[in-house]
Amino acid sequence: MSIRTNPMKAVPTLLKRLVTVEKQLKQVNLNDLKSELIRIKDLFSLVKKNEEELLDTLTVLDGYLRNKNINKLTEEEGHIRKRIRESTQKLLPAGEIQSTNIEDSQSSRKLPSSLQREELEMIEVNCNKLDHVGKRCLLSLLHFPENAVMKKSNIILWWVGVGLTANENGEDVFDKLMDYKIIVPHRSDKYPIENKFRINPCVHHIHKSGKLLLENDEKQPLQIITPSHHSDSGTYLALDKQKVKLSDQFGFKSNNCRSVFNVGASYLNFGPQWMAKMKHLEVLQLGRWLQGSPKHHIEVESEEFLKELRDQKELKYLSLRGISRISELPLSIFQLESLETLDLKACHNLETLPNDIASLRNLRHLDLSQCYLLDRMPKGIEKLAKLEVLKGFVIGSSIKTPCNVSDLAHLSKLKQLSIHIGSGAVIQDKEFESLEKLSELEKLKISWGVFDTRYSAIQVTLPSNLKKLHLEGFPGQNIPEWLKPDKISTSLCELSITGGRLKSMDLQQYAHVSCSLQIIRLKYLKHLKLD
Repeated sequence: MSIRTNPMKAVPTLLKRLVTVEKQLKQVNLNDLKSELIRIKDLFSLVKKNEEELLDTLTVLDGYLRNKNINKLTEEEGHIRKRIRESTQKLLPAGEIQSTNIEDSQSSRKLPSSLQREELEMIEVNCNKLDHVGKRCLLSLLHFPENAVMKKSNIILWWVGVGLTANENGEDVFDKLMDYKIIVPHRSDKYPIENKFRINPCVHHIHKSGKLLLENDEKQPLQIITPSHHSDSGTYLALDKQKVKLSDQFGFKSNNCRSVFNVGASYLNFGPQWMAKMKHLEVLQLGRWLQGSPKHHIEVESEEFLKELRDQKELKYLSLRGISRISELPLSIFQLESLETLDLKACHNLETLPNDIASLRNLRHLDLSQCYLLDRMPKGIEKLAKLEVLKGFVIGSSIKTPCNVSDLAHLSKLKQLSIHIGSGAVIQDKEFESLEKLSELEKLKISWGVFDTRYSAIQVTLPSNLKKLHLEGFPGQNIPEWLKPDKISTSLCELSITGGRLKSMDLQQYAHVSCSLQIIRLKYLKHLKLD
């Protein structure tokens, strides 16, 4: 075999031949040569691996250019340049690398700091181009740790909660900060996460240097009080210590408070009647927020404070996400006339919801996902006429399930819905066909908590304006009839299938169907076989 035929085997082949020669000609000493070959034995494998790494990066770049995806390319440009530089350094000799940059190695070492200065200057210019509201919104985010990762909805909630913007204006401010690269996507490993963001590190540097200032005007600077900095003034409270005890000794006049945000507390203790004194509270965010991990544990010493909420006539947002030991909600929660968002996600001990939920007439967002002890939905959800988001709707095991999927047809404003089919669930005939009546629905998720194949036979009629569909734990082996390319809505642009027992799927059919389907996302399908 010629060593050019397979470079990967070149050195092992030569070593083998050297050993043979040494045995035949014992007076020849080739140990030094043999040692040199042993030293580079894995060189071609390493070069091949590094070559593939560079080609992978160039392929990503080529894809963006061929598909004219310039927005994505602009967003990824810095990351792509870094990957090309790192891959090139692994392939080229040190002298060659230096010569491809600037003539001498000293200039080459200055290049990263030069790039950093350019970015700092660009971000400084962009920060100072912001209008007064934009700057105040940006400065408010600097109350969080430098490495804080937030969702877009939480950032806007923060601005609304501290009185800087209305919800609609918050969208505009967020988009402006993204355009200016002041807010950037958060990256996990090498790739950005779609719905998580952080402040560009350059902003913190600019702020510390005193170059990010508000114009002088009659408005007072935003005052946010924390347990670390007691005060008897201010209207916004951020809980930033791991253990927080809130009582009259805290030194904060609670009757002025409009918003409470838990940005770092794990253990909360509310003194008697302390919560009841807040007469103008609009936002109460006690659950997981910045701490996105399910491992982040939040505990309250007593749930008595929930009963003190009954007089909160202005409360619009209540989050108890991830708080343990809440097994039921007191009736005081359902006396909150102005409540628009109720976030109970991952309240793992929550067992029941009363029918009184129907009294929350202004509710727009209800999240019950990951409440694993809930096995049925109360009668009354179908009366929440303003509901736009409903997550964690459970189809339970009881034949007397008060609320069925078909009852949701009355929710004409519903835009996002997730349904969980529990073990032993009883599903009525044509129950899922009623989803067709939800004309405003854009996002639908159906998850199965059981692998019984009879639950794969349910007939679903997709709404006409549905854009995103997610199936989780689907127990069937083949794509159901209602999801065949000729049956899906022309508006559907994203299909995700996660987990389950799916074995076959003809992707070519979806590629040729006359619809707007752009993304098919397949994850954790160990039985799936594709051509």
